[in-house]
This record gives sequence, structure tokens and C-alpha cells, in this order.
Amino acid sequence: EGLIEFYDSFKEMFEFFCKNTTIHGTIRLVCSDSNRMKTAFWTLLLLASFGMLYWQFALMFSQYWAYPVVLTMSMHSEPKMFPAVTICNLDPYRFELVSEHLEQLDRMAEESITFLYGVNASARLFHVKDRNIRVQGLANLSSSGFKLSQNFSLLRVSDLRSGKKHSSVGFRLCNSTGGSCFYKSHSSGMDVLLEWYRFHYMNIMAQLPLIVNISRHEEHIHDMVYSCQYDGEPCRPSDFVHFHHPVFGICYTFNSKGTDPFWTATKPGIPYGLSLILRAEQKDHIPLLSTVAGVKVMIHNHNQTPFLEHEGFDIRPGIATTIGIQQDEVNRLGGHYGKCTTDGSDVAVELLYNNSYTLQACLHSCFQHIMVRECGCGYYYYPLPAGARYCDYNTQPAWGHCFYQLYSQLRNHHLNCFEQCPKPCRESLFKVSAGTAKWPSKKSQDWVRQALRHQNGYNSTSNRKDIAKVTIFYQQLNYQAVHEAPLLSENLLLSSMGSQWSLWFGSSVLSVVEMLELLVDTLVLSLLFCHQRLRARSAPR
Repeated sequence: EGLIEFYDSFKEMFEFFCKNTTIHGTIRLVCSDSNRMKTAFWTLLLLASFGMLYWQFALMFSQYWAYPVVLTMSMHSEPKMFPAVTICNLDPYRFELVSEHLEQLDRMAEESITFLYGVNASARLFHVKDRNIRVQGLANLSSSGFKLSQNFSLLRVSDLRSGKKHSSVGFRLCNSTGGSCFYKSHSSGMDVLLEWYRFHYMNIMAQLPLIVNISRHEEHIHDMVYSCQYDGEPCRPSDFVHFHHPVFGICYTFNSKGTDPFWTATKPGIPYGLSLILRAEQKDHIPLLSTVAGVKVMIHNHNQTPFLEHEGFDIRPGIATTIGIQQDEVNRLGGHYGKCTTDGSDVAVELLYNNSYTLQACLHSCFQHIMVRECGCGYYYYPLPAGARYCDYNTQPAWGHCFYQLYSQLRNHHLNCFEQCPKPCRESLFKVSAGTAKWPSKKSQDWVRQALRHQNGYNSTSNRKDIAKVTIFYQQLNYQAVHEAPLLSENLLLSSMGSQWSLWFGSSVLSVVEMLELLVDTLVLSLLFCHQRLRARSAPR
């Protein structure tokens, strides 16, 4: 009795609660017990208030468990590292190991152009034999048994769409049994010719070893950059790395690691950016890989694989291009609020690239794993998983049919790669704006060419068509950071619940404790009454 307050009946307990609780309106249930209409009215009103309260609670919890986010933006201004810049000359090597088959492919392309359009392609567009790159210790492909297939000729295709006859150009691809075939066609003959040429080109290049040492030919690579300055200072040999891309040719990446203080940007503006004078030679080694002349440029984050086919842009020869960049930083919450990864270690896809995690690197790796599993070989433009080999139609005649079907599924989000590859939780995005002008001008082109000839061995006589100037700079050092924040956090949820409770009952957390006390008293009183009845029944016995 010293711990629990006893009541003679439930009615006495309920009246005590209604008269002494801090919940508004409950006293009206007992102060007018002689007027049943008022009692019924206030009973219904309190029950309706309880119903509205818990309906609001249900809405709050459903919104909370949906984990919505709100974007907050903030501006920061501080010195920061200059981004990585990759440039390519759109002129891939013509390796001597495969030169004979590339010349044969050029002849096939010339015949296809003549057959489709009646145009005799000039012989000087094909059969370029100078500056072939020799791979030591390997014989020419003519002795390896590889042969170009004649089963993928370009044809005119007609079909009916909307009751009208449409003509296109394409080449036929079939599965291993020949029971399923389709035409890889385009309405544009130029596009399908490039696609057809690249298809054969991949089969030829798949014969090269996985690692080709081109270090002995570095003198050709070094001829690409005639001048390089950053913040008014000449670039150093340690400021760039070079690699060879099978489509975009000789490539340089400046400031690839982003750890050298030399590349710290302290001032915005053109004089403090990266200024390059580049060779944009149009004497293509493999002309039908691309119809573009100039230089491919991509601005990206450090330690990131540059996917130039997705994000790069072109610099015209004979033009001075200024590129202003503005950085944005995106921070995602992850967890329940969205799928993202910090460093890619928690992603189910095994990355085939040695650089940091990016969405494109994950998608390419995912597609390559599926390609190896479904087609039995790998796509030439992506790295290979361990133990796999690249596709060619001498060993896998139906790989083209398999590849284009899988790529169509990836493009239409029918493969699960987009589900397996989340976005990075933190990434930097670069917005660019460009301006162009003719360079060098008519008045200055003579002495500019003479200076380049004296310093870099420049020996061209064309009119501004084989050099280009590009300047990349920060427009301003302040950058915009976008952060995801929970729209309904735990504190905000409790605050909203308290507001609703106060709205419908005008009470506080202590009122909730009073209700819990009422439930405990009801339970104890019920047990006592049950105990009394059991004792009353057993007393006569």
C-alpha cells in the first residue's frame, strides 16, 4: 500500500484521473455526469482527437521511413588543386604487327564506299605505311592464321515504317546457330561505315598482346605538345603521364595524381591556368576510326580513368580555345537515404580499372564481366578479367551478335549493372564554358611557325591547320557544395509529434506519463480484483 495507490473501483480510479490529469478536456467527462448528452459529446470529441492524433502520427512515420532528403547548398572559397586534364591527338598507332590486315580492311572500306555511293575514295586516304610501330618478338599476323571475315559486308536495307519505305545501310549479325539474325543499321551511311570499320578493327586489334611496350617510340609522343605552361611556369616531365588509346591515339594526362603543390590553384583567370600548344596533325594513320580532326580533351578528377568517348570534347586545329571551368561538389548521404559508395569496396562488381571508383568504371566492368560470361570473350575497348581473352570472329564467329544484344539491354537498363553500380557518395563535377578564336592570326602566323620550327622541329607548311592552342583555367576559386540532409530527422520527428500532441490535447510529455500510470493502475487493480474473486470462491471449501 505504500507503493501503489488503491481504488475501490474502476470508476473511482477513472474519476480521479480525469479530475487530476493535465490532458485538456478529460475533466468534462466527469464534471457533467448528470447530463448524458454532454458526456457523450465530450467522449466522442476526445475519441476523435485521439484518432486524428494517431492518424497524424502514422503520416509522420510513413514519411520518416521513406527517408526523403533535402538539398542544401553552400559556397566555399579557398585555394584548391587544379583538376586532371587528358588530351588525345585522335591519331592511334598503326602497329606493324597488324598493319597488313589494317591495309586489307582499308581496301574493303574503299570497296564498300564505291559500292554504296559510287564514290572512288582517294588512295591517299588509305594504306598509310609510315610510322608503323613494331612490337619486338612477335611475327606479323599473316603467319598467325587470322583472316578478315567477308561475312559482314555492308548492304542496303529496306523496311516499312508507318506505311512508308525507308532505306538504310547496315551489316548482318547472326548467333552461333544462324537461327537469330539482325541488321546493325543506321539511316546515315557515314555512321554505319564507322561502326562497321570499328567492328572489324576490334577483331584485328584483339590479336595484339595485352601489354604493348611503346616506350621506345616516346619521341613520337613527345612531338604532340609543343608548349606547356601552368601559372606562367613551364611544365615538368613529372607533371604528365602518357598512354595509347586504340581509338583516340596518343594521350597525355596532366596532374593525374593531384598531389603535387605545383598544381595548386591560388588565383582565377586565364594567366594562371594551363596553356598548351598542340600538334593537331591530320595525316591519320587509321582514317576511318573517326571523321574528326583536332584534339580530344577531357577535364576530370584525379586518379580517375578518363572515358573520353562519354565526356570528352574536341578542339579544332587552327583555333585558340579558352576553357573556363567551375567546380561543383556533391555529397550524398547513402544508407537508408540513397544508394552510394564511399570508395567502391562495398560494390558487388569487381572493378577492372586500377584508378578510383567512378560510375562509368563500374558500368564498364559490370558489362565486361557479363560479356565474358555470356559471349565467352571480352570487348576490346574495356580491360579484361583474369583468364579471359578479347573477342575476334575467327575464334568466336557470333560474338558481334552477342555483344550488340547485350549492349542494347544495357542501354535500355535491362541488365542489372545500374542496380549494382551506385554513384559515389562524394564527387566533384566540372562545368565548362569555352570561347574560340583563329590562331595564329595572319599577321603573327609567320613568326609563330618560325618559333615552333626553331624550338620544336616543326616543319609543316599548311595554313594553321595542324596546330592548336588551348588554355584551361578556373573562372573563380569559389565552388558550390551540394549536401544531402534528411528532410525528417529524429529530432524533427519528435518535435513534430510533440506539436501534434499539444495541438490535439494541449499537453506535454508528462501527460503521456500520466496515461502510462493509468494503464499500470488499471492492470494492478484488475489483478487485485481477480485475486479477491479467487479467494472468495475458495473460502467455503
